[in-house]
Amino acid sequence: MAGPLDGVRVLDLTTVVLGPYCTQIMADMGADVIKVESPDGDSTRYIGAGRRPGMSGIFINLNRGKRSLVLDLKEPEGRAALLAVARGCDVFVHSMRAKAIDRLSLGFDAIRSVAPSIIYCSATGYGSRGRYRDKPAYDDVIQAGCGLAMLQAEQLGAPQYVTTVVADKVTGLMTLSGILLALFHRSRTGEGQMVEVPMFETMASFVLAENICGQAFDPPLGRAVYERLTTPARKPYRTRDGYLSVIVYTDRQWKEFLRVADRADLAADPRLASFAARTSHVDFMYRLIESIIATRTCAEWIETLEDADIPVMPVLSTDQLFADPHLGEAKLMERVATARDGNMRLPRTPVELSETPARSLTAAPELGEHSRQILLEAGFAAGDVDTLVERIVRPTLPAD
Repeated sequence: MAGPLDGVRVLDLTTVVLGPYCTQIMADMGADVIKVESPDGDSTRYIGAGRRPGMSGIFINLNRGKRSLVLDLKEPEGRAALLAVARGCDVFVHSMRAKAIDRLSLGFDAIRSVAPSIIYCSATGYGSRGRYRDKPAYDDVIQAGCGLAMLQAEQLGAPQYVTTVVADKVTGLMTLSGILLALFHRSRTGEGQMVEVPMFETMASFVLAENICGQAFDPPLGRAVYERLTTPARKPYRTRDGYLSVIVYTDRQWKEFLRVADRADLAADPRLASFAARTSHVDFMYRLIESIIATRTCAEWIETLEDADIPVMPVLSTDQLFADPHLGEAKLMERVATARDGNMRLPRTPVELSETPARSLTAAPELGEHSRQILLEAGFAAGDVDTLVERIVRPTLPAD
């Protein structure tokens, strides 16, 4: 069955994680994603483990199912070739700063001139209306600027980065949302448009969703911090043989927890008698739960708390995700056989669609693997393609 984006062609100039994560999902859902790379290739080709140069696990995961077109966009012929390819595309997405895309003369007007109904998406560090618009941005500086790193100081005593590129990935999902909204509008009106998705504004909105608190009011009624989440007492609980995450949230869950923990003596404690009371004494509540959880093993608590319908999960490493029984039954990890990189295990897009499911995962492209094919599709004569490949496409891969 065709995916929901079958027939949508995406011209993808993004690199690293933010944009490729967005277009990975589009490719999984049936879009024809043309990944435009410089002669050096996306830097993630060379980050982390891989069986051969230029095909790391990170790159393969983020770029599966795409086609690779190598073009030197600094050359006039390279730019002209890109515009020719753009004519047949529905979406154009890049992650360059405004100054960089302007130097290449590939702004919205240039692309719209050859594809009037195209969705043109710019995923950048900072929005074009603010004073930061020309600043370079990476995940760490966005985590710092949006308040996320300082939130960690509430628990840890000093600002720290979250140990994943959360700004890239959240903004990648927001970029996907923006593109799909624009495609929906075009399906009704035929009208293309420009979509701008800035990392800083995206993450500021993301962090403030629950932390806005008293700052929602003018004048403010308090800090923009949801203190229940930032207390140092909020952490995985140590058991007799490991660590668990246990959330005792509602009044029903609290009564059940006291019952299965054999602590009926705490039922009358006014600090714990209601959701509001426990929120006001959250440090006391967390430390009490910590002392109780320490008395049994992980297996004992998991069985007991699941029977009581209280949320509980073991603390897993990222390696352990590949052996988790639920993820196995849900078939999140899909096996992909590739000709040159052997067998792979990649997490599929987890959205379930009954009538237009995601397609089976396929291999990521070699650098420039589809250059000839894409240029021929764009209307170039075979001889002209040979010339373009020789002059601006460059070799496809370094020697093994």
